[in-house]
Amino acid sequence: MRKTSPVAIPSNLQHRSTGLGAYLRHNGPGLLALLAVVLATRVMWFGDPVADYDEQLYSFIGWRLQYGELPYVDWWDRKPFGLFAIFGLAHLLFGPGPIAFQIAAALAAFASGWLTYANARLIGGRLAATFAGMVTVTLLALYGSYSGQSEVFFTPLLLAMVRLLAEPDHRAFTRRAALAMLIGGIALQVKYTVIPHCLVFGCYALWIEYRRGADLVTLAKRALLFVALGLLPTVLVALLYLAAGGFDAFFFANFVSFFDRLPAQQGRWKSGYRILTAPVAIFTIGGIYAAFRMSRPRDWAAWRLFALFGAASVASVFLPSTVYGYYFAGFAGPAALLAVPLFDSRAVLRIALSLLLLGSLAYLHNIPNRSERSQQERHAADRFAAAIAPHVDAKSKCLWLFDGPTSLYRMTGSCVPTRFVYPDHLNNALETEALGIDQTGEVARVLATRPSVIVTANRPVTQQNLEANALVKAAIAADYRAIATAGIQKRTLTAWVRKTGE
Repeated sequence: MRKTSPVAIPSNLQHRSTGLGAYLRHNGPGLLALLAVVLATRVMWFGDPVADYDEQLYSFIGWRLQYGELPYVDWWDRKPFGLFAIFGLAHLLFGPGPIAFQIAAALAAFASGWLTYANARLIGGRLAATFAGMVTVTLLALYGSYSGQSEVFFTPLLLAMVRLLAEPDHRAFTRRAALAMLIGGIALQVKYTVIPHCLVFGCYALWIEYRRGADLVTLAKRALLFVALGLLPTVLVALLYLAAGGFDAFFFANFVSFFDRLPAQQGRWKSGYRILTAPVAIFTIGGIYAAFRMSRPRDWAAWRLFALFGAASVASVFLPSTVYGYYFAGFAGPAALLAVPLFDSRAVLRIALSLLLLGSLAYLHNIPNRSERSQQERHAADRFAAAIAPHVDAKSKCLWLFDGPTSLYRMTGSCVPTRFVYPDHLNNALETEALGIDQTGEVARVLATRPSVIVTANRPVTQQNLEANALVKAAIAADYRAIATAGIQKRTLTAWVRKTGE
């Protein structure tokens, strides 16, 4: 029998294999810890169709992309196309249910934790980096990004930008900076409020180029390159809509309606936000104190970049005229990175303090209570949808959600009588001038189609359009009767079936 010689493995592949193996050996325990925290803070929501509000809209529009229906043209919202594309891809891969985008969000949360870990290793040890990654993952969930909010999807992109820019002496810094700007452009297509990050990181990259000896002409060229790369994803989307004949709808939703939306009475700050921001404040202030008084960062340049990241996040969170609590998830990454000096010690007391802080976050997350609530509300939503489904169909007998979970359209298999599929857009007084149509007139038009079922809630989430509410109440009193109620998100929903439709 002929013997064959062993197959030779190219040295470069051996090096790559060894490098990956060494990375996993050294960092595997930390990555496993991050994975455990991701699952612990998110798995309870898997499959819950009413876990939160906004994600239901993103899910619906993303799901409908498979059928050639476009955001802004067929279904209205002002979020960037990229966010809907993420949800659309998730539904394409994992099906139409909520588990699809919840898996995608869990992967994004893990990526955020890992990138926090990678950044933290520049200024601290593996244990400190692991703690920092766990803080990012936990804060994301604590501040409302536990299921599918947009913050969980743009956070890893921003952390990737930071990692690319965090080594100013790298010989390929210019290429890394260019890649960071492109990633920033992708982040803009998830949520436009990350523009302060793009501006701050772009200026930082140019400053590093100047420090490395670039003259003014070179700086100008690189500035143009950075701007072009940052705008490229949005320009490509604009060209898509131009080709599809929907550019006007795209432009209004993306760049006009934001400024037409009225500010809420609360403005950018509510008294309750003092308590809400306490966790990120503790990690940020504690980390700054530790950096100067306890454990100096191993790389001050990287830590200063983390501080710029935090400053940009403040500008980003408070950019809109109305700030909601879940926006504070945008602080998760920078707060965790600034806190690395607080974690970076082998002293027993410091490790105990780190564990105490993480334990406090776990306590605030209240996993048993949230898990029980999720189970109760998903069952309530299923029963509610089952009660509505016999009265609607996909053609002419439409359900209309004047106030309620957007996911009910998919759960009941109903047609939708308006392109303003998100109930808040037609009942919220702050949206009156921001839709490009007469809000009350659209409500009257929908009622004129005689929806087979209307869903309302006993307690509004936002400031209401009183005229629109009066029209709905009058129609219900005249032509509808209640067939089911459900307790979801601390509100009582009622389904009203049209009397003449029986």
